[in-house]
Amino acid sequence: MAKKKQSGRRVEGWKAKSWYKVFAPEVLGKTYIGDTIANDPESVVGRILQTTLGEIINDYARQNVKMKFKIANVAGDSAYTEFVGHEIARDYLRSMIKRRTSRIDCHVPVTTKDGKRVDLTVTCFTLTRANLSQAHEIRSIISSMIAKMGSEADMNGIISGIVNGDFSREVFKAVKPVFPVRRVEVIKSKLTTAKVV
Repeated sequence: MAKKKQSGRRVEGWKAKSWYKVFAPEVLGKTYIGDTIANDPESVVGRILQTTLGEIINDYARQNVKMKFKIANVAGDSAYTEFVGHEIARDYLRSMIKRRTSRIDCHVPVTTKDGKRVDLTVTCFTLTRANLSQAHEIRSIISSMIAKMGSEADMNGIISGIVNGDFSREVFKAVKPVFPVRRVEVIKSKLTTAKVV
């Protein structure tokens, strides 16, 4: 008897909840990325959703890029998000590593023009093995370039630079004359706290 009452209450609870359609930020075309369920709009705000870049831009080749969004506001049954970070799949990164080559990682904290703080991790894959001083020089070029590009862009510019590969291309061009490189990728980004004005 008690069990029946409990299950009845649970069904009523589900009926009372509403579904909200979740959309990517404007810079990514406000693409529909999924649904979430909640009792009221306030409890939807702050939820984190993850999808792939391939699903957002309809390009299967970009399925290896995981995108994270946080719901920022709700209007009716629509929930709008803001970008909080991305990461390239580990199995894809492993497939990029070849024998007798180097993988040089560089962690760069950036403050954007609109006062957002973003931690960027950039990886450089070389054609031949780099020694310690060469790796240090490559890391130095990556750090200074990413810091400069990041500080000159707003948050939308950062997202665009990551998604369309502009950051990777510019860094690749700068590193190539110093050492033979195969690829440069912004493998991870994470939005931290907004800058205190």
